[in-house]
Amino acid sequence: MNPTLDSSEPTTVDRDWSAYYQAVAGRPPRGTLLKALDFFDLEKSPKSPRFAIDLGCGDGRDTVELLERGWQVLAIDGNEEAIAKLYERKDIDLTCLETQVMRFECLTLPNSIDLINSSFALPFCRPDNFPNLWHKIIASLRSGGRFCGQLFGDRDTWATTYPNMTHYPKEKVEELLQSFKVEYFEEEEHHGETAIGEQKYWHIFHIVASKK
Repeated sequence: MNPTLDSSEPTTVDRDWSAYYQAVAGRPPRGTLLKALDFFDLEKSPKSPRFAIDLGCGDGRDTVELLERGWQVLAIDGNEEAIAKLYERKDIDLTCLETQVMRFECLTLPNSIDLINSSFALPFCRPDNFPNLWHKIIASLRSGGRFCGQLFGDRDTWATTYPNMTHYPKEKVEELLQSFKVEYFEEEEHHGETAIGEQKYWHIFHIVASKK
């Protein structure tokens, strides 16, 4: 997970990503990924391994789960350190893994993807780049393919603190999901803290959706 800006632009979020990776090391996969995988498990198994993209993979907490379940995975992050930490993991099977260091505004995706997972990463895309990124996600998924992940709401602290991040009200999120059958949707709001101990108000949309 990494802010994805041109080097000439002000940094979206001045984050200490090394501290973040250290803080989340060893944490389990995200609940939205597990829900999406449960939906796939209800379907007829394909003859060949399913293909997932872990977009904003960080140190690989979701990537590892996908690999353990026999998926082929392309893990993408804008931060070279994230990919390096992914390869350093002791619990990773590299057989079905590919990686790319790629920022959101430069992203290219293959076609007919079964799953695009993006856990707490998409909000770090600049607002002016986000519509194009979302279009790429939709276009790359096969019919029946799934998106799972999070978007941030307009009442989140960072909506005003970091205007170069993407935050949407619920109505806009629902509009973004018009190309999908929504299988799981939870809006979460609460005071809390970040992984590295910063106090903030969270406004999050947790999503699992199947492309129509």
